[in-house]
Amino acid sequence: MMRPLVRPPRNPTSTHSSTSNPQLPPVYRAVMREGKPTPAVSAAIFHDGKVLLAQRGKPPLTGVWSLPGGHIEVGEKARDAVARELAEETGIVADIVGIADVTDVILRHDDGSVRAQYVITVFYGHWQAGEARAMSDCQAVDWVAPDMLPDRKMTEGTAAIIAHAAALLANA
Repeated sequence: MMRPLVRPPRNPTSTHSSTSNPQLPPVYRAVMREGKPTPAVSAAIFHDGKVLLAQRGKPPLTGVWSLPGGHIEVGEKARDAVARELAEETGIVADIVGIADVTDVILRHDDGSVRAQYVITVFYGHWQAGEARAMSDCQAVDWVAPDMLPDRKMTEGTAAIIAHAAALLANA
């Protein structure tokens, strides 16, 4: 559903293990060496009836819209990670109300073997402060009305999670 959160190998069809590829960032090498999913967060943040989307600025999926988010740092709590990622990617502060979903992103090599897996906790909440602007990994950010979501090329499952988050927020 969400964007990949660490850089993939330069040659995604490579059969080399990540521990033998010094071009990979250390976080990616550790994920592949341990063979475990990477915990991550994203957020459906609403303001004036619109949801905040971020357009990916880096591969894979460059130019595709999704919810802002990223990986959880070692020792960091998920709620702290989502607040940090919102600030780093969009410049906003949000009141996090709850969890809308937990979803998986599994990236595969051409041969079907798992390249990386992310377990993403999707939070939802209200905008509190800050002017949304594209920062760090984003090409652009935009507040989008729910009826305009079909006009956006988004990561798989994003629209359904946004709808669910909006319903949860309406009943909070």
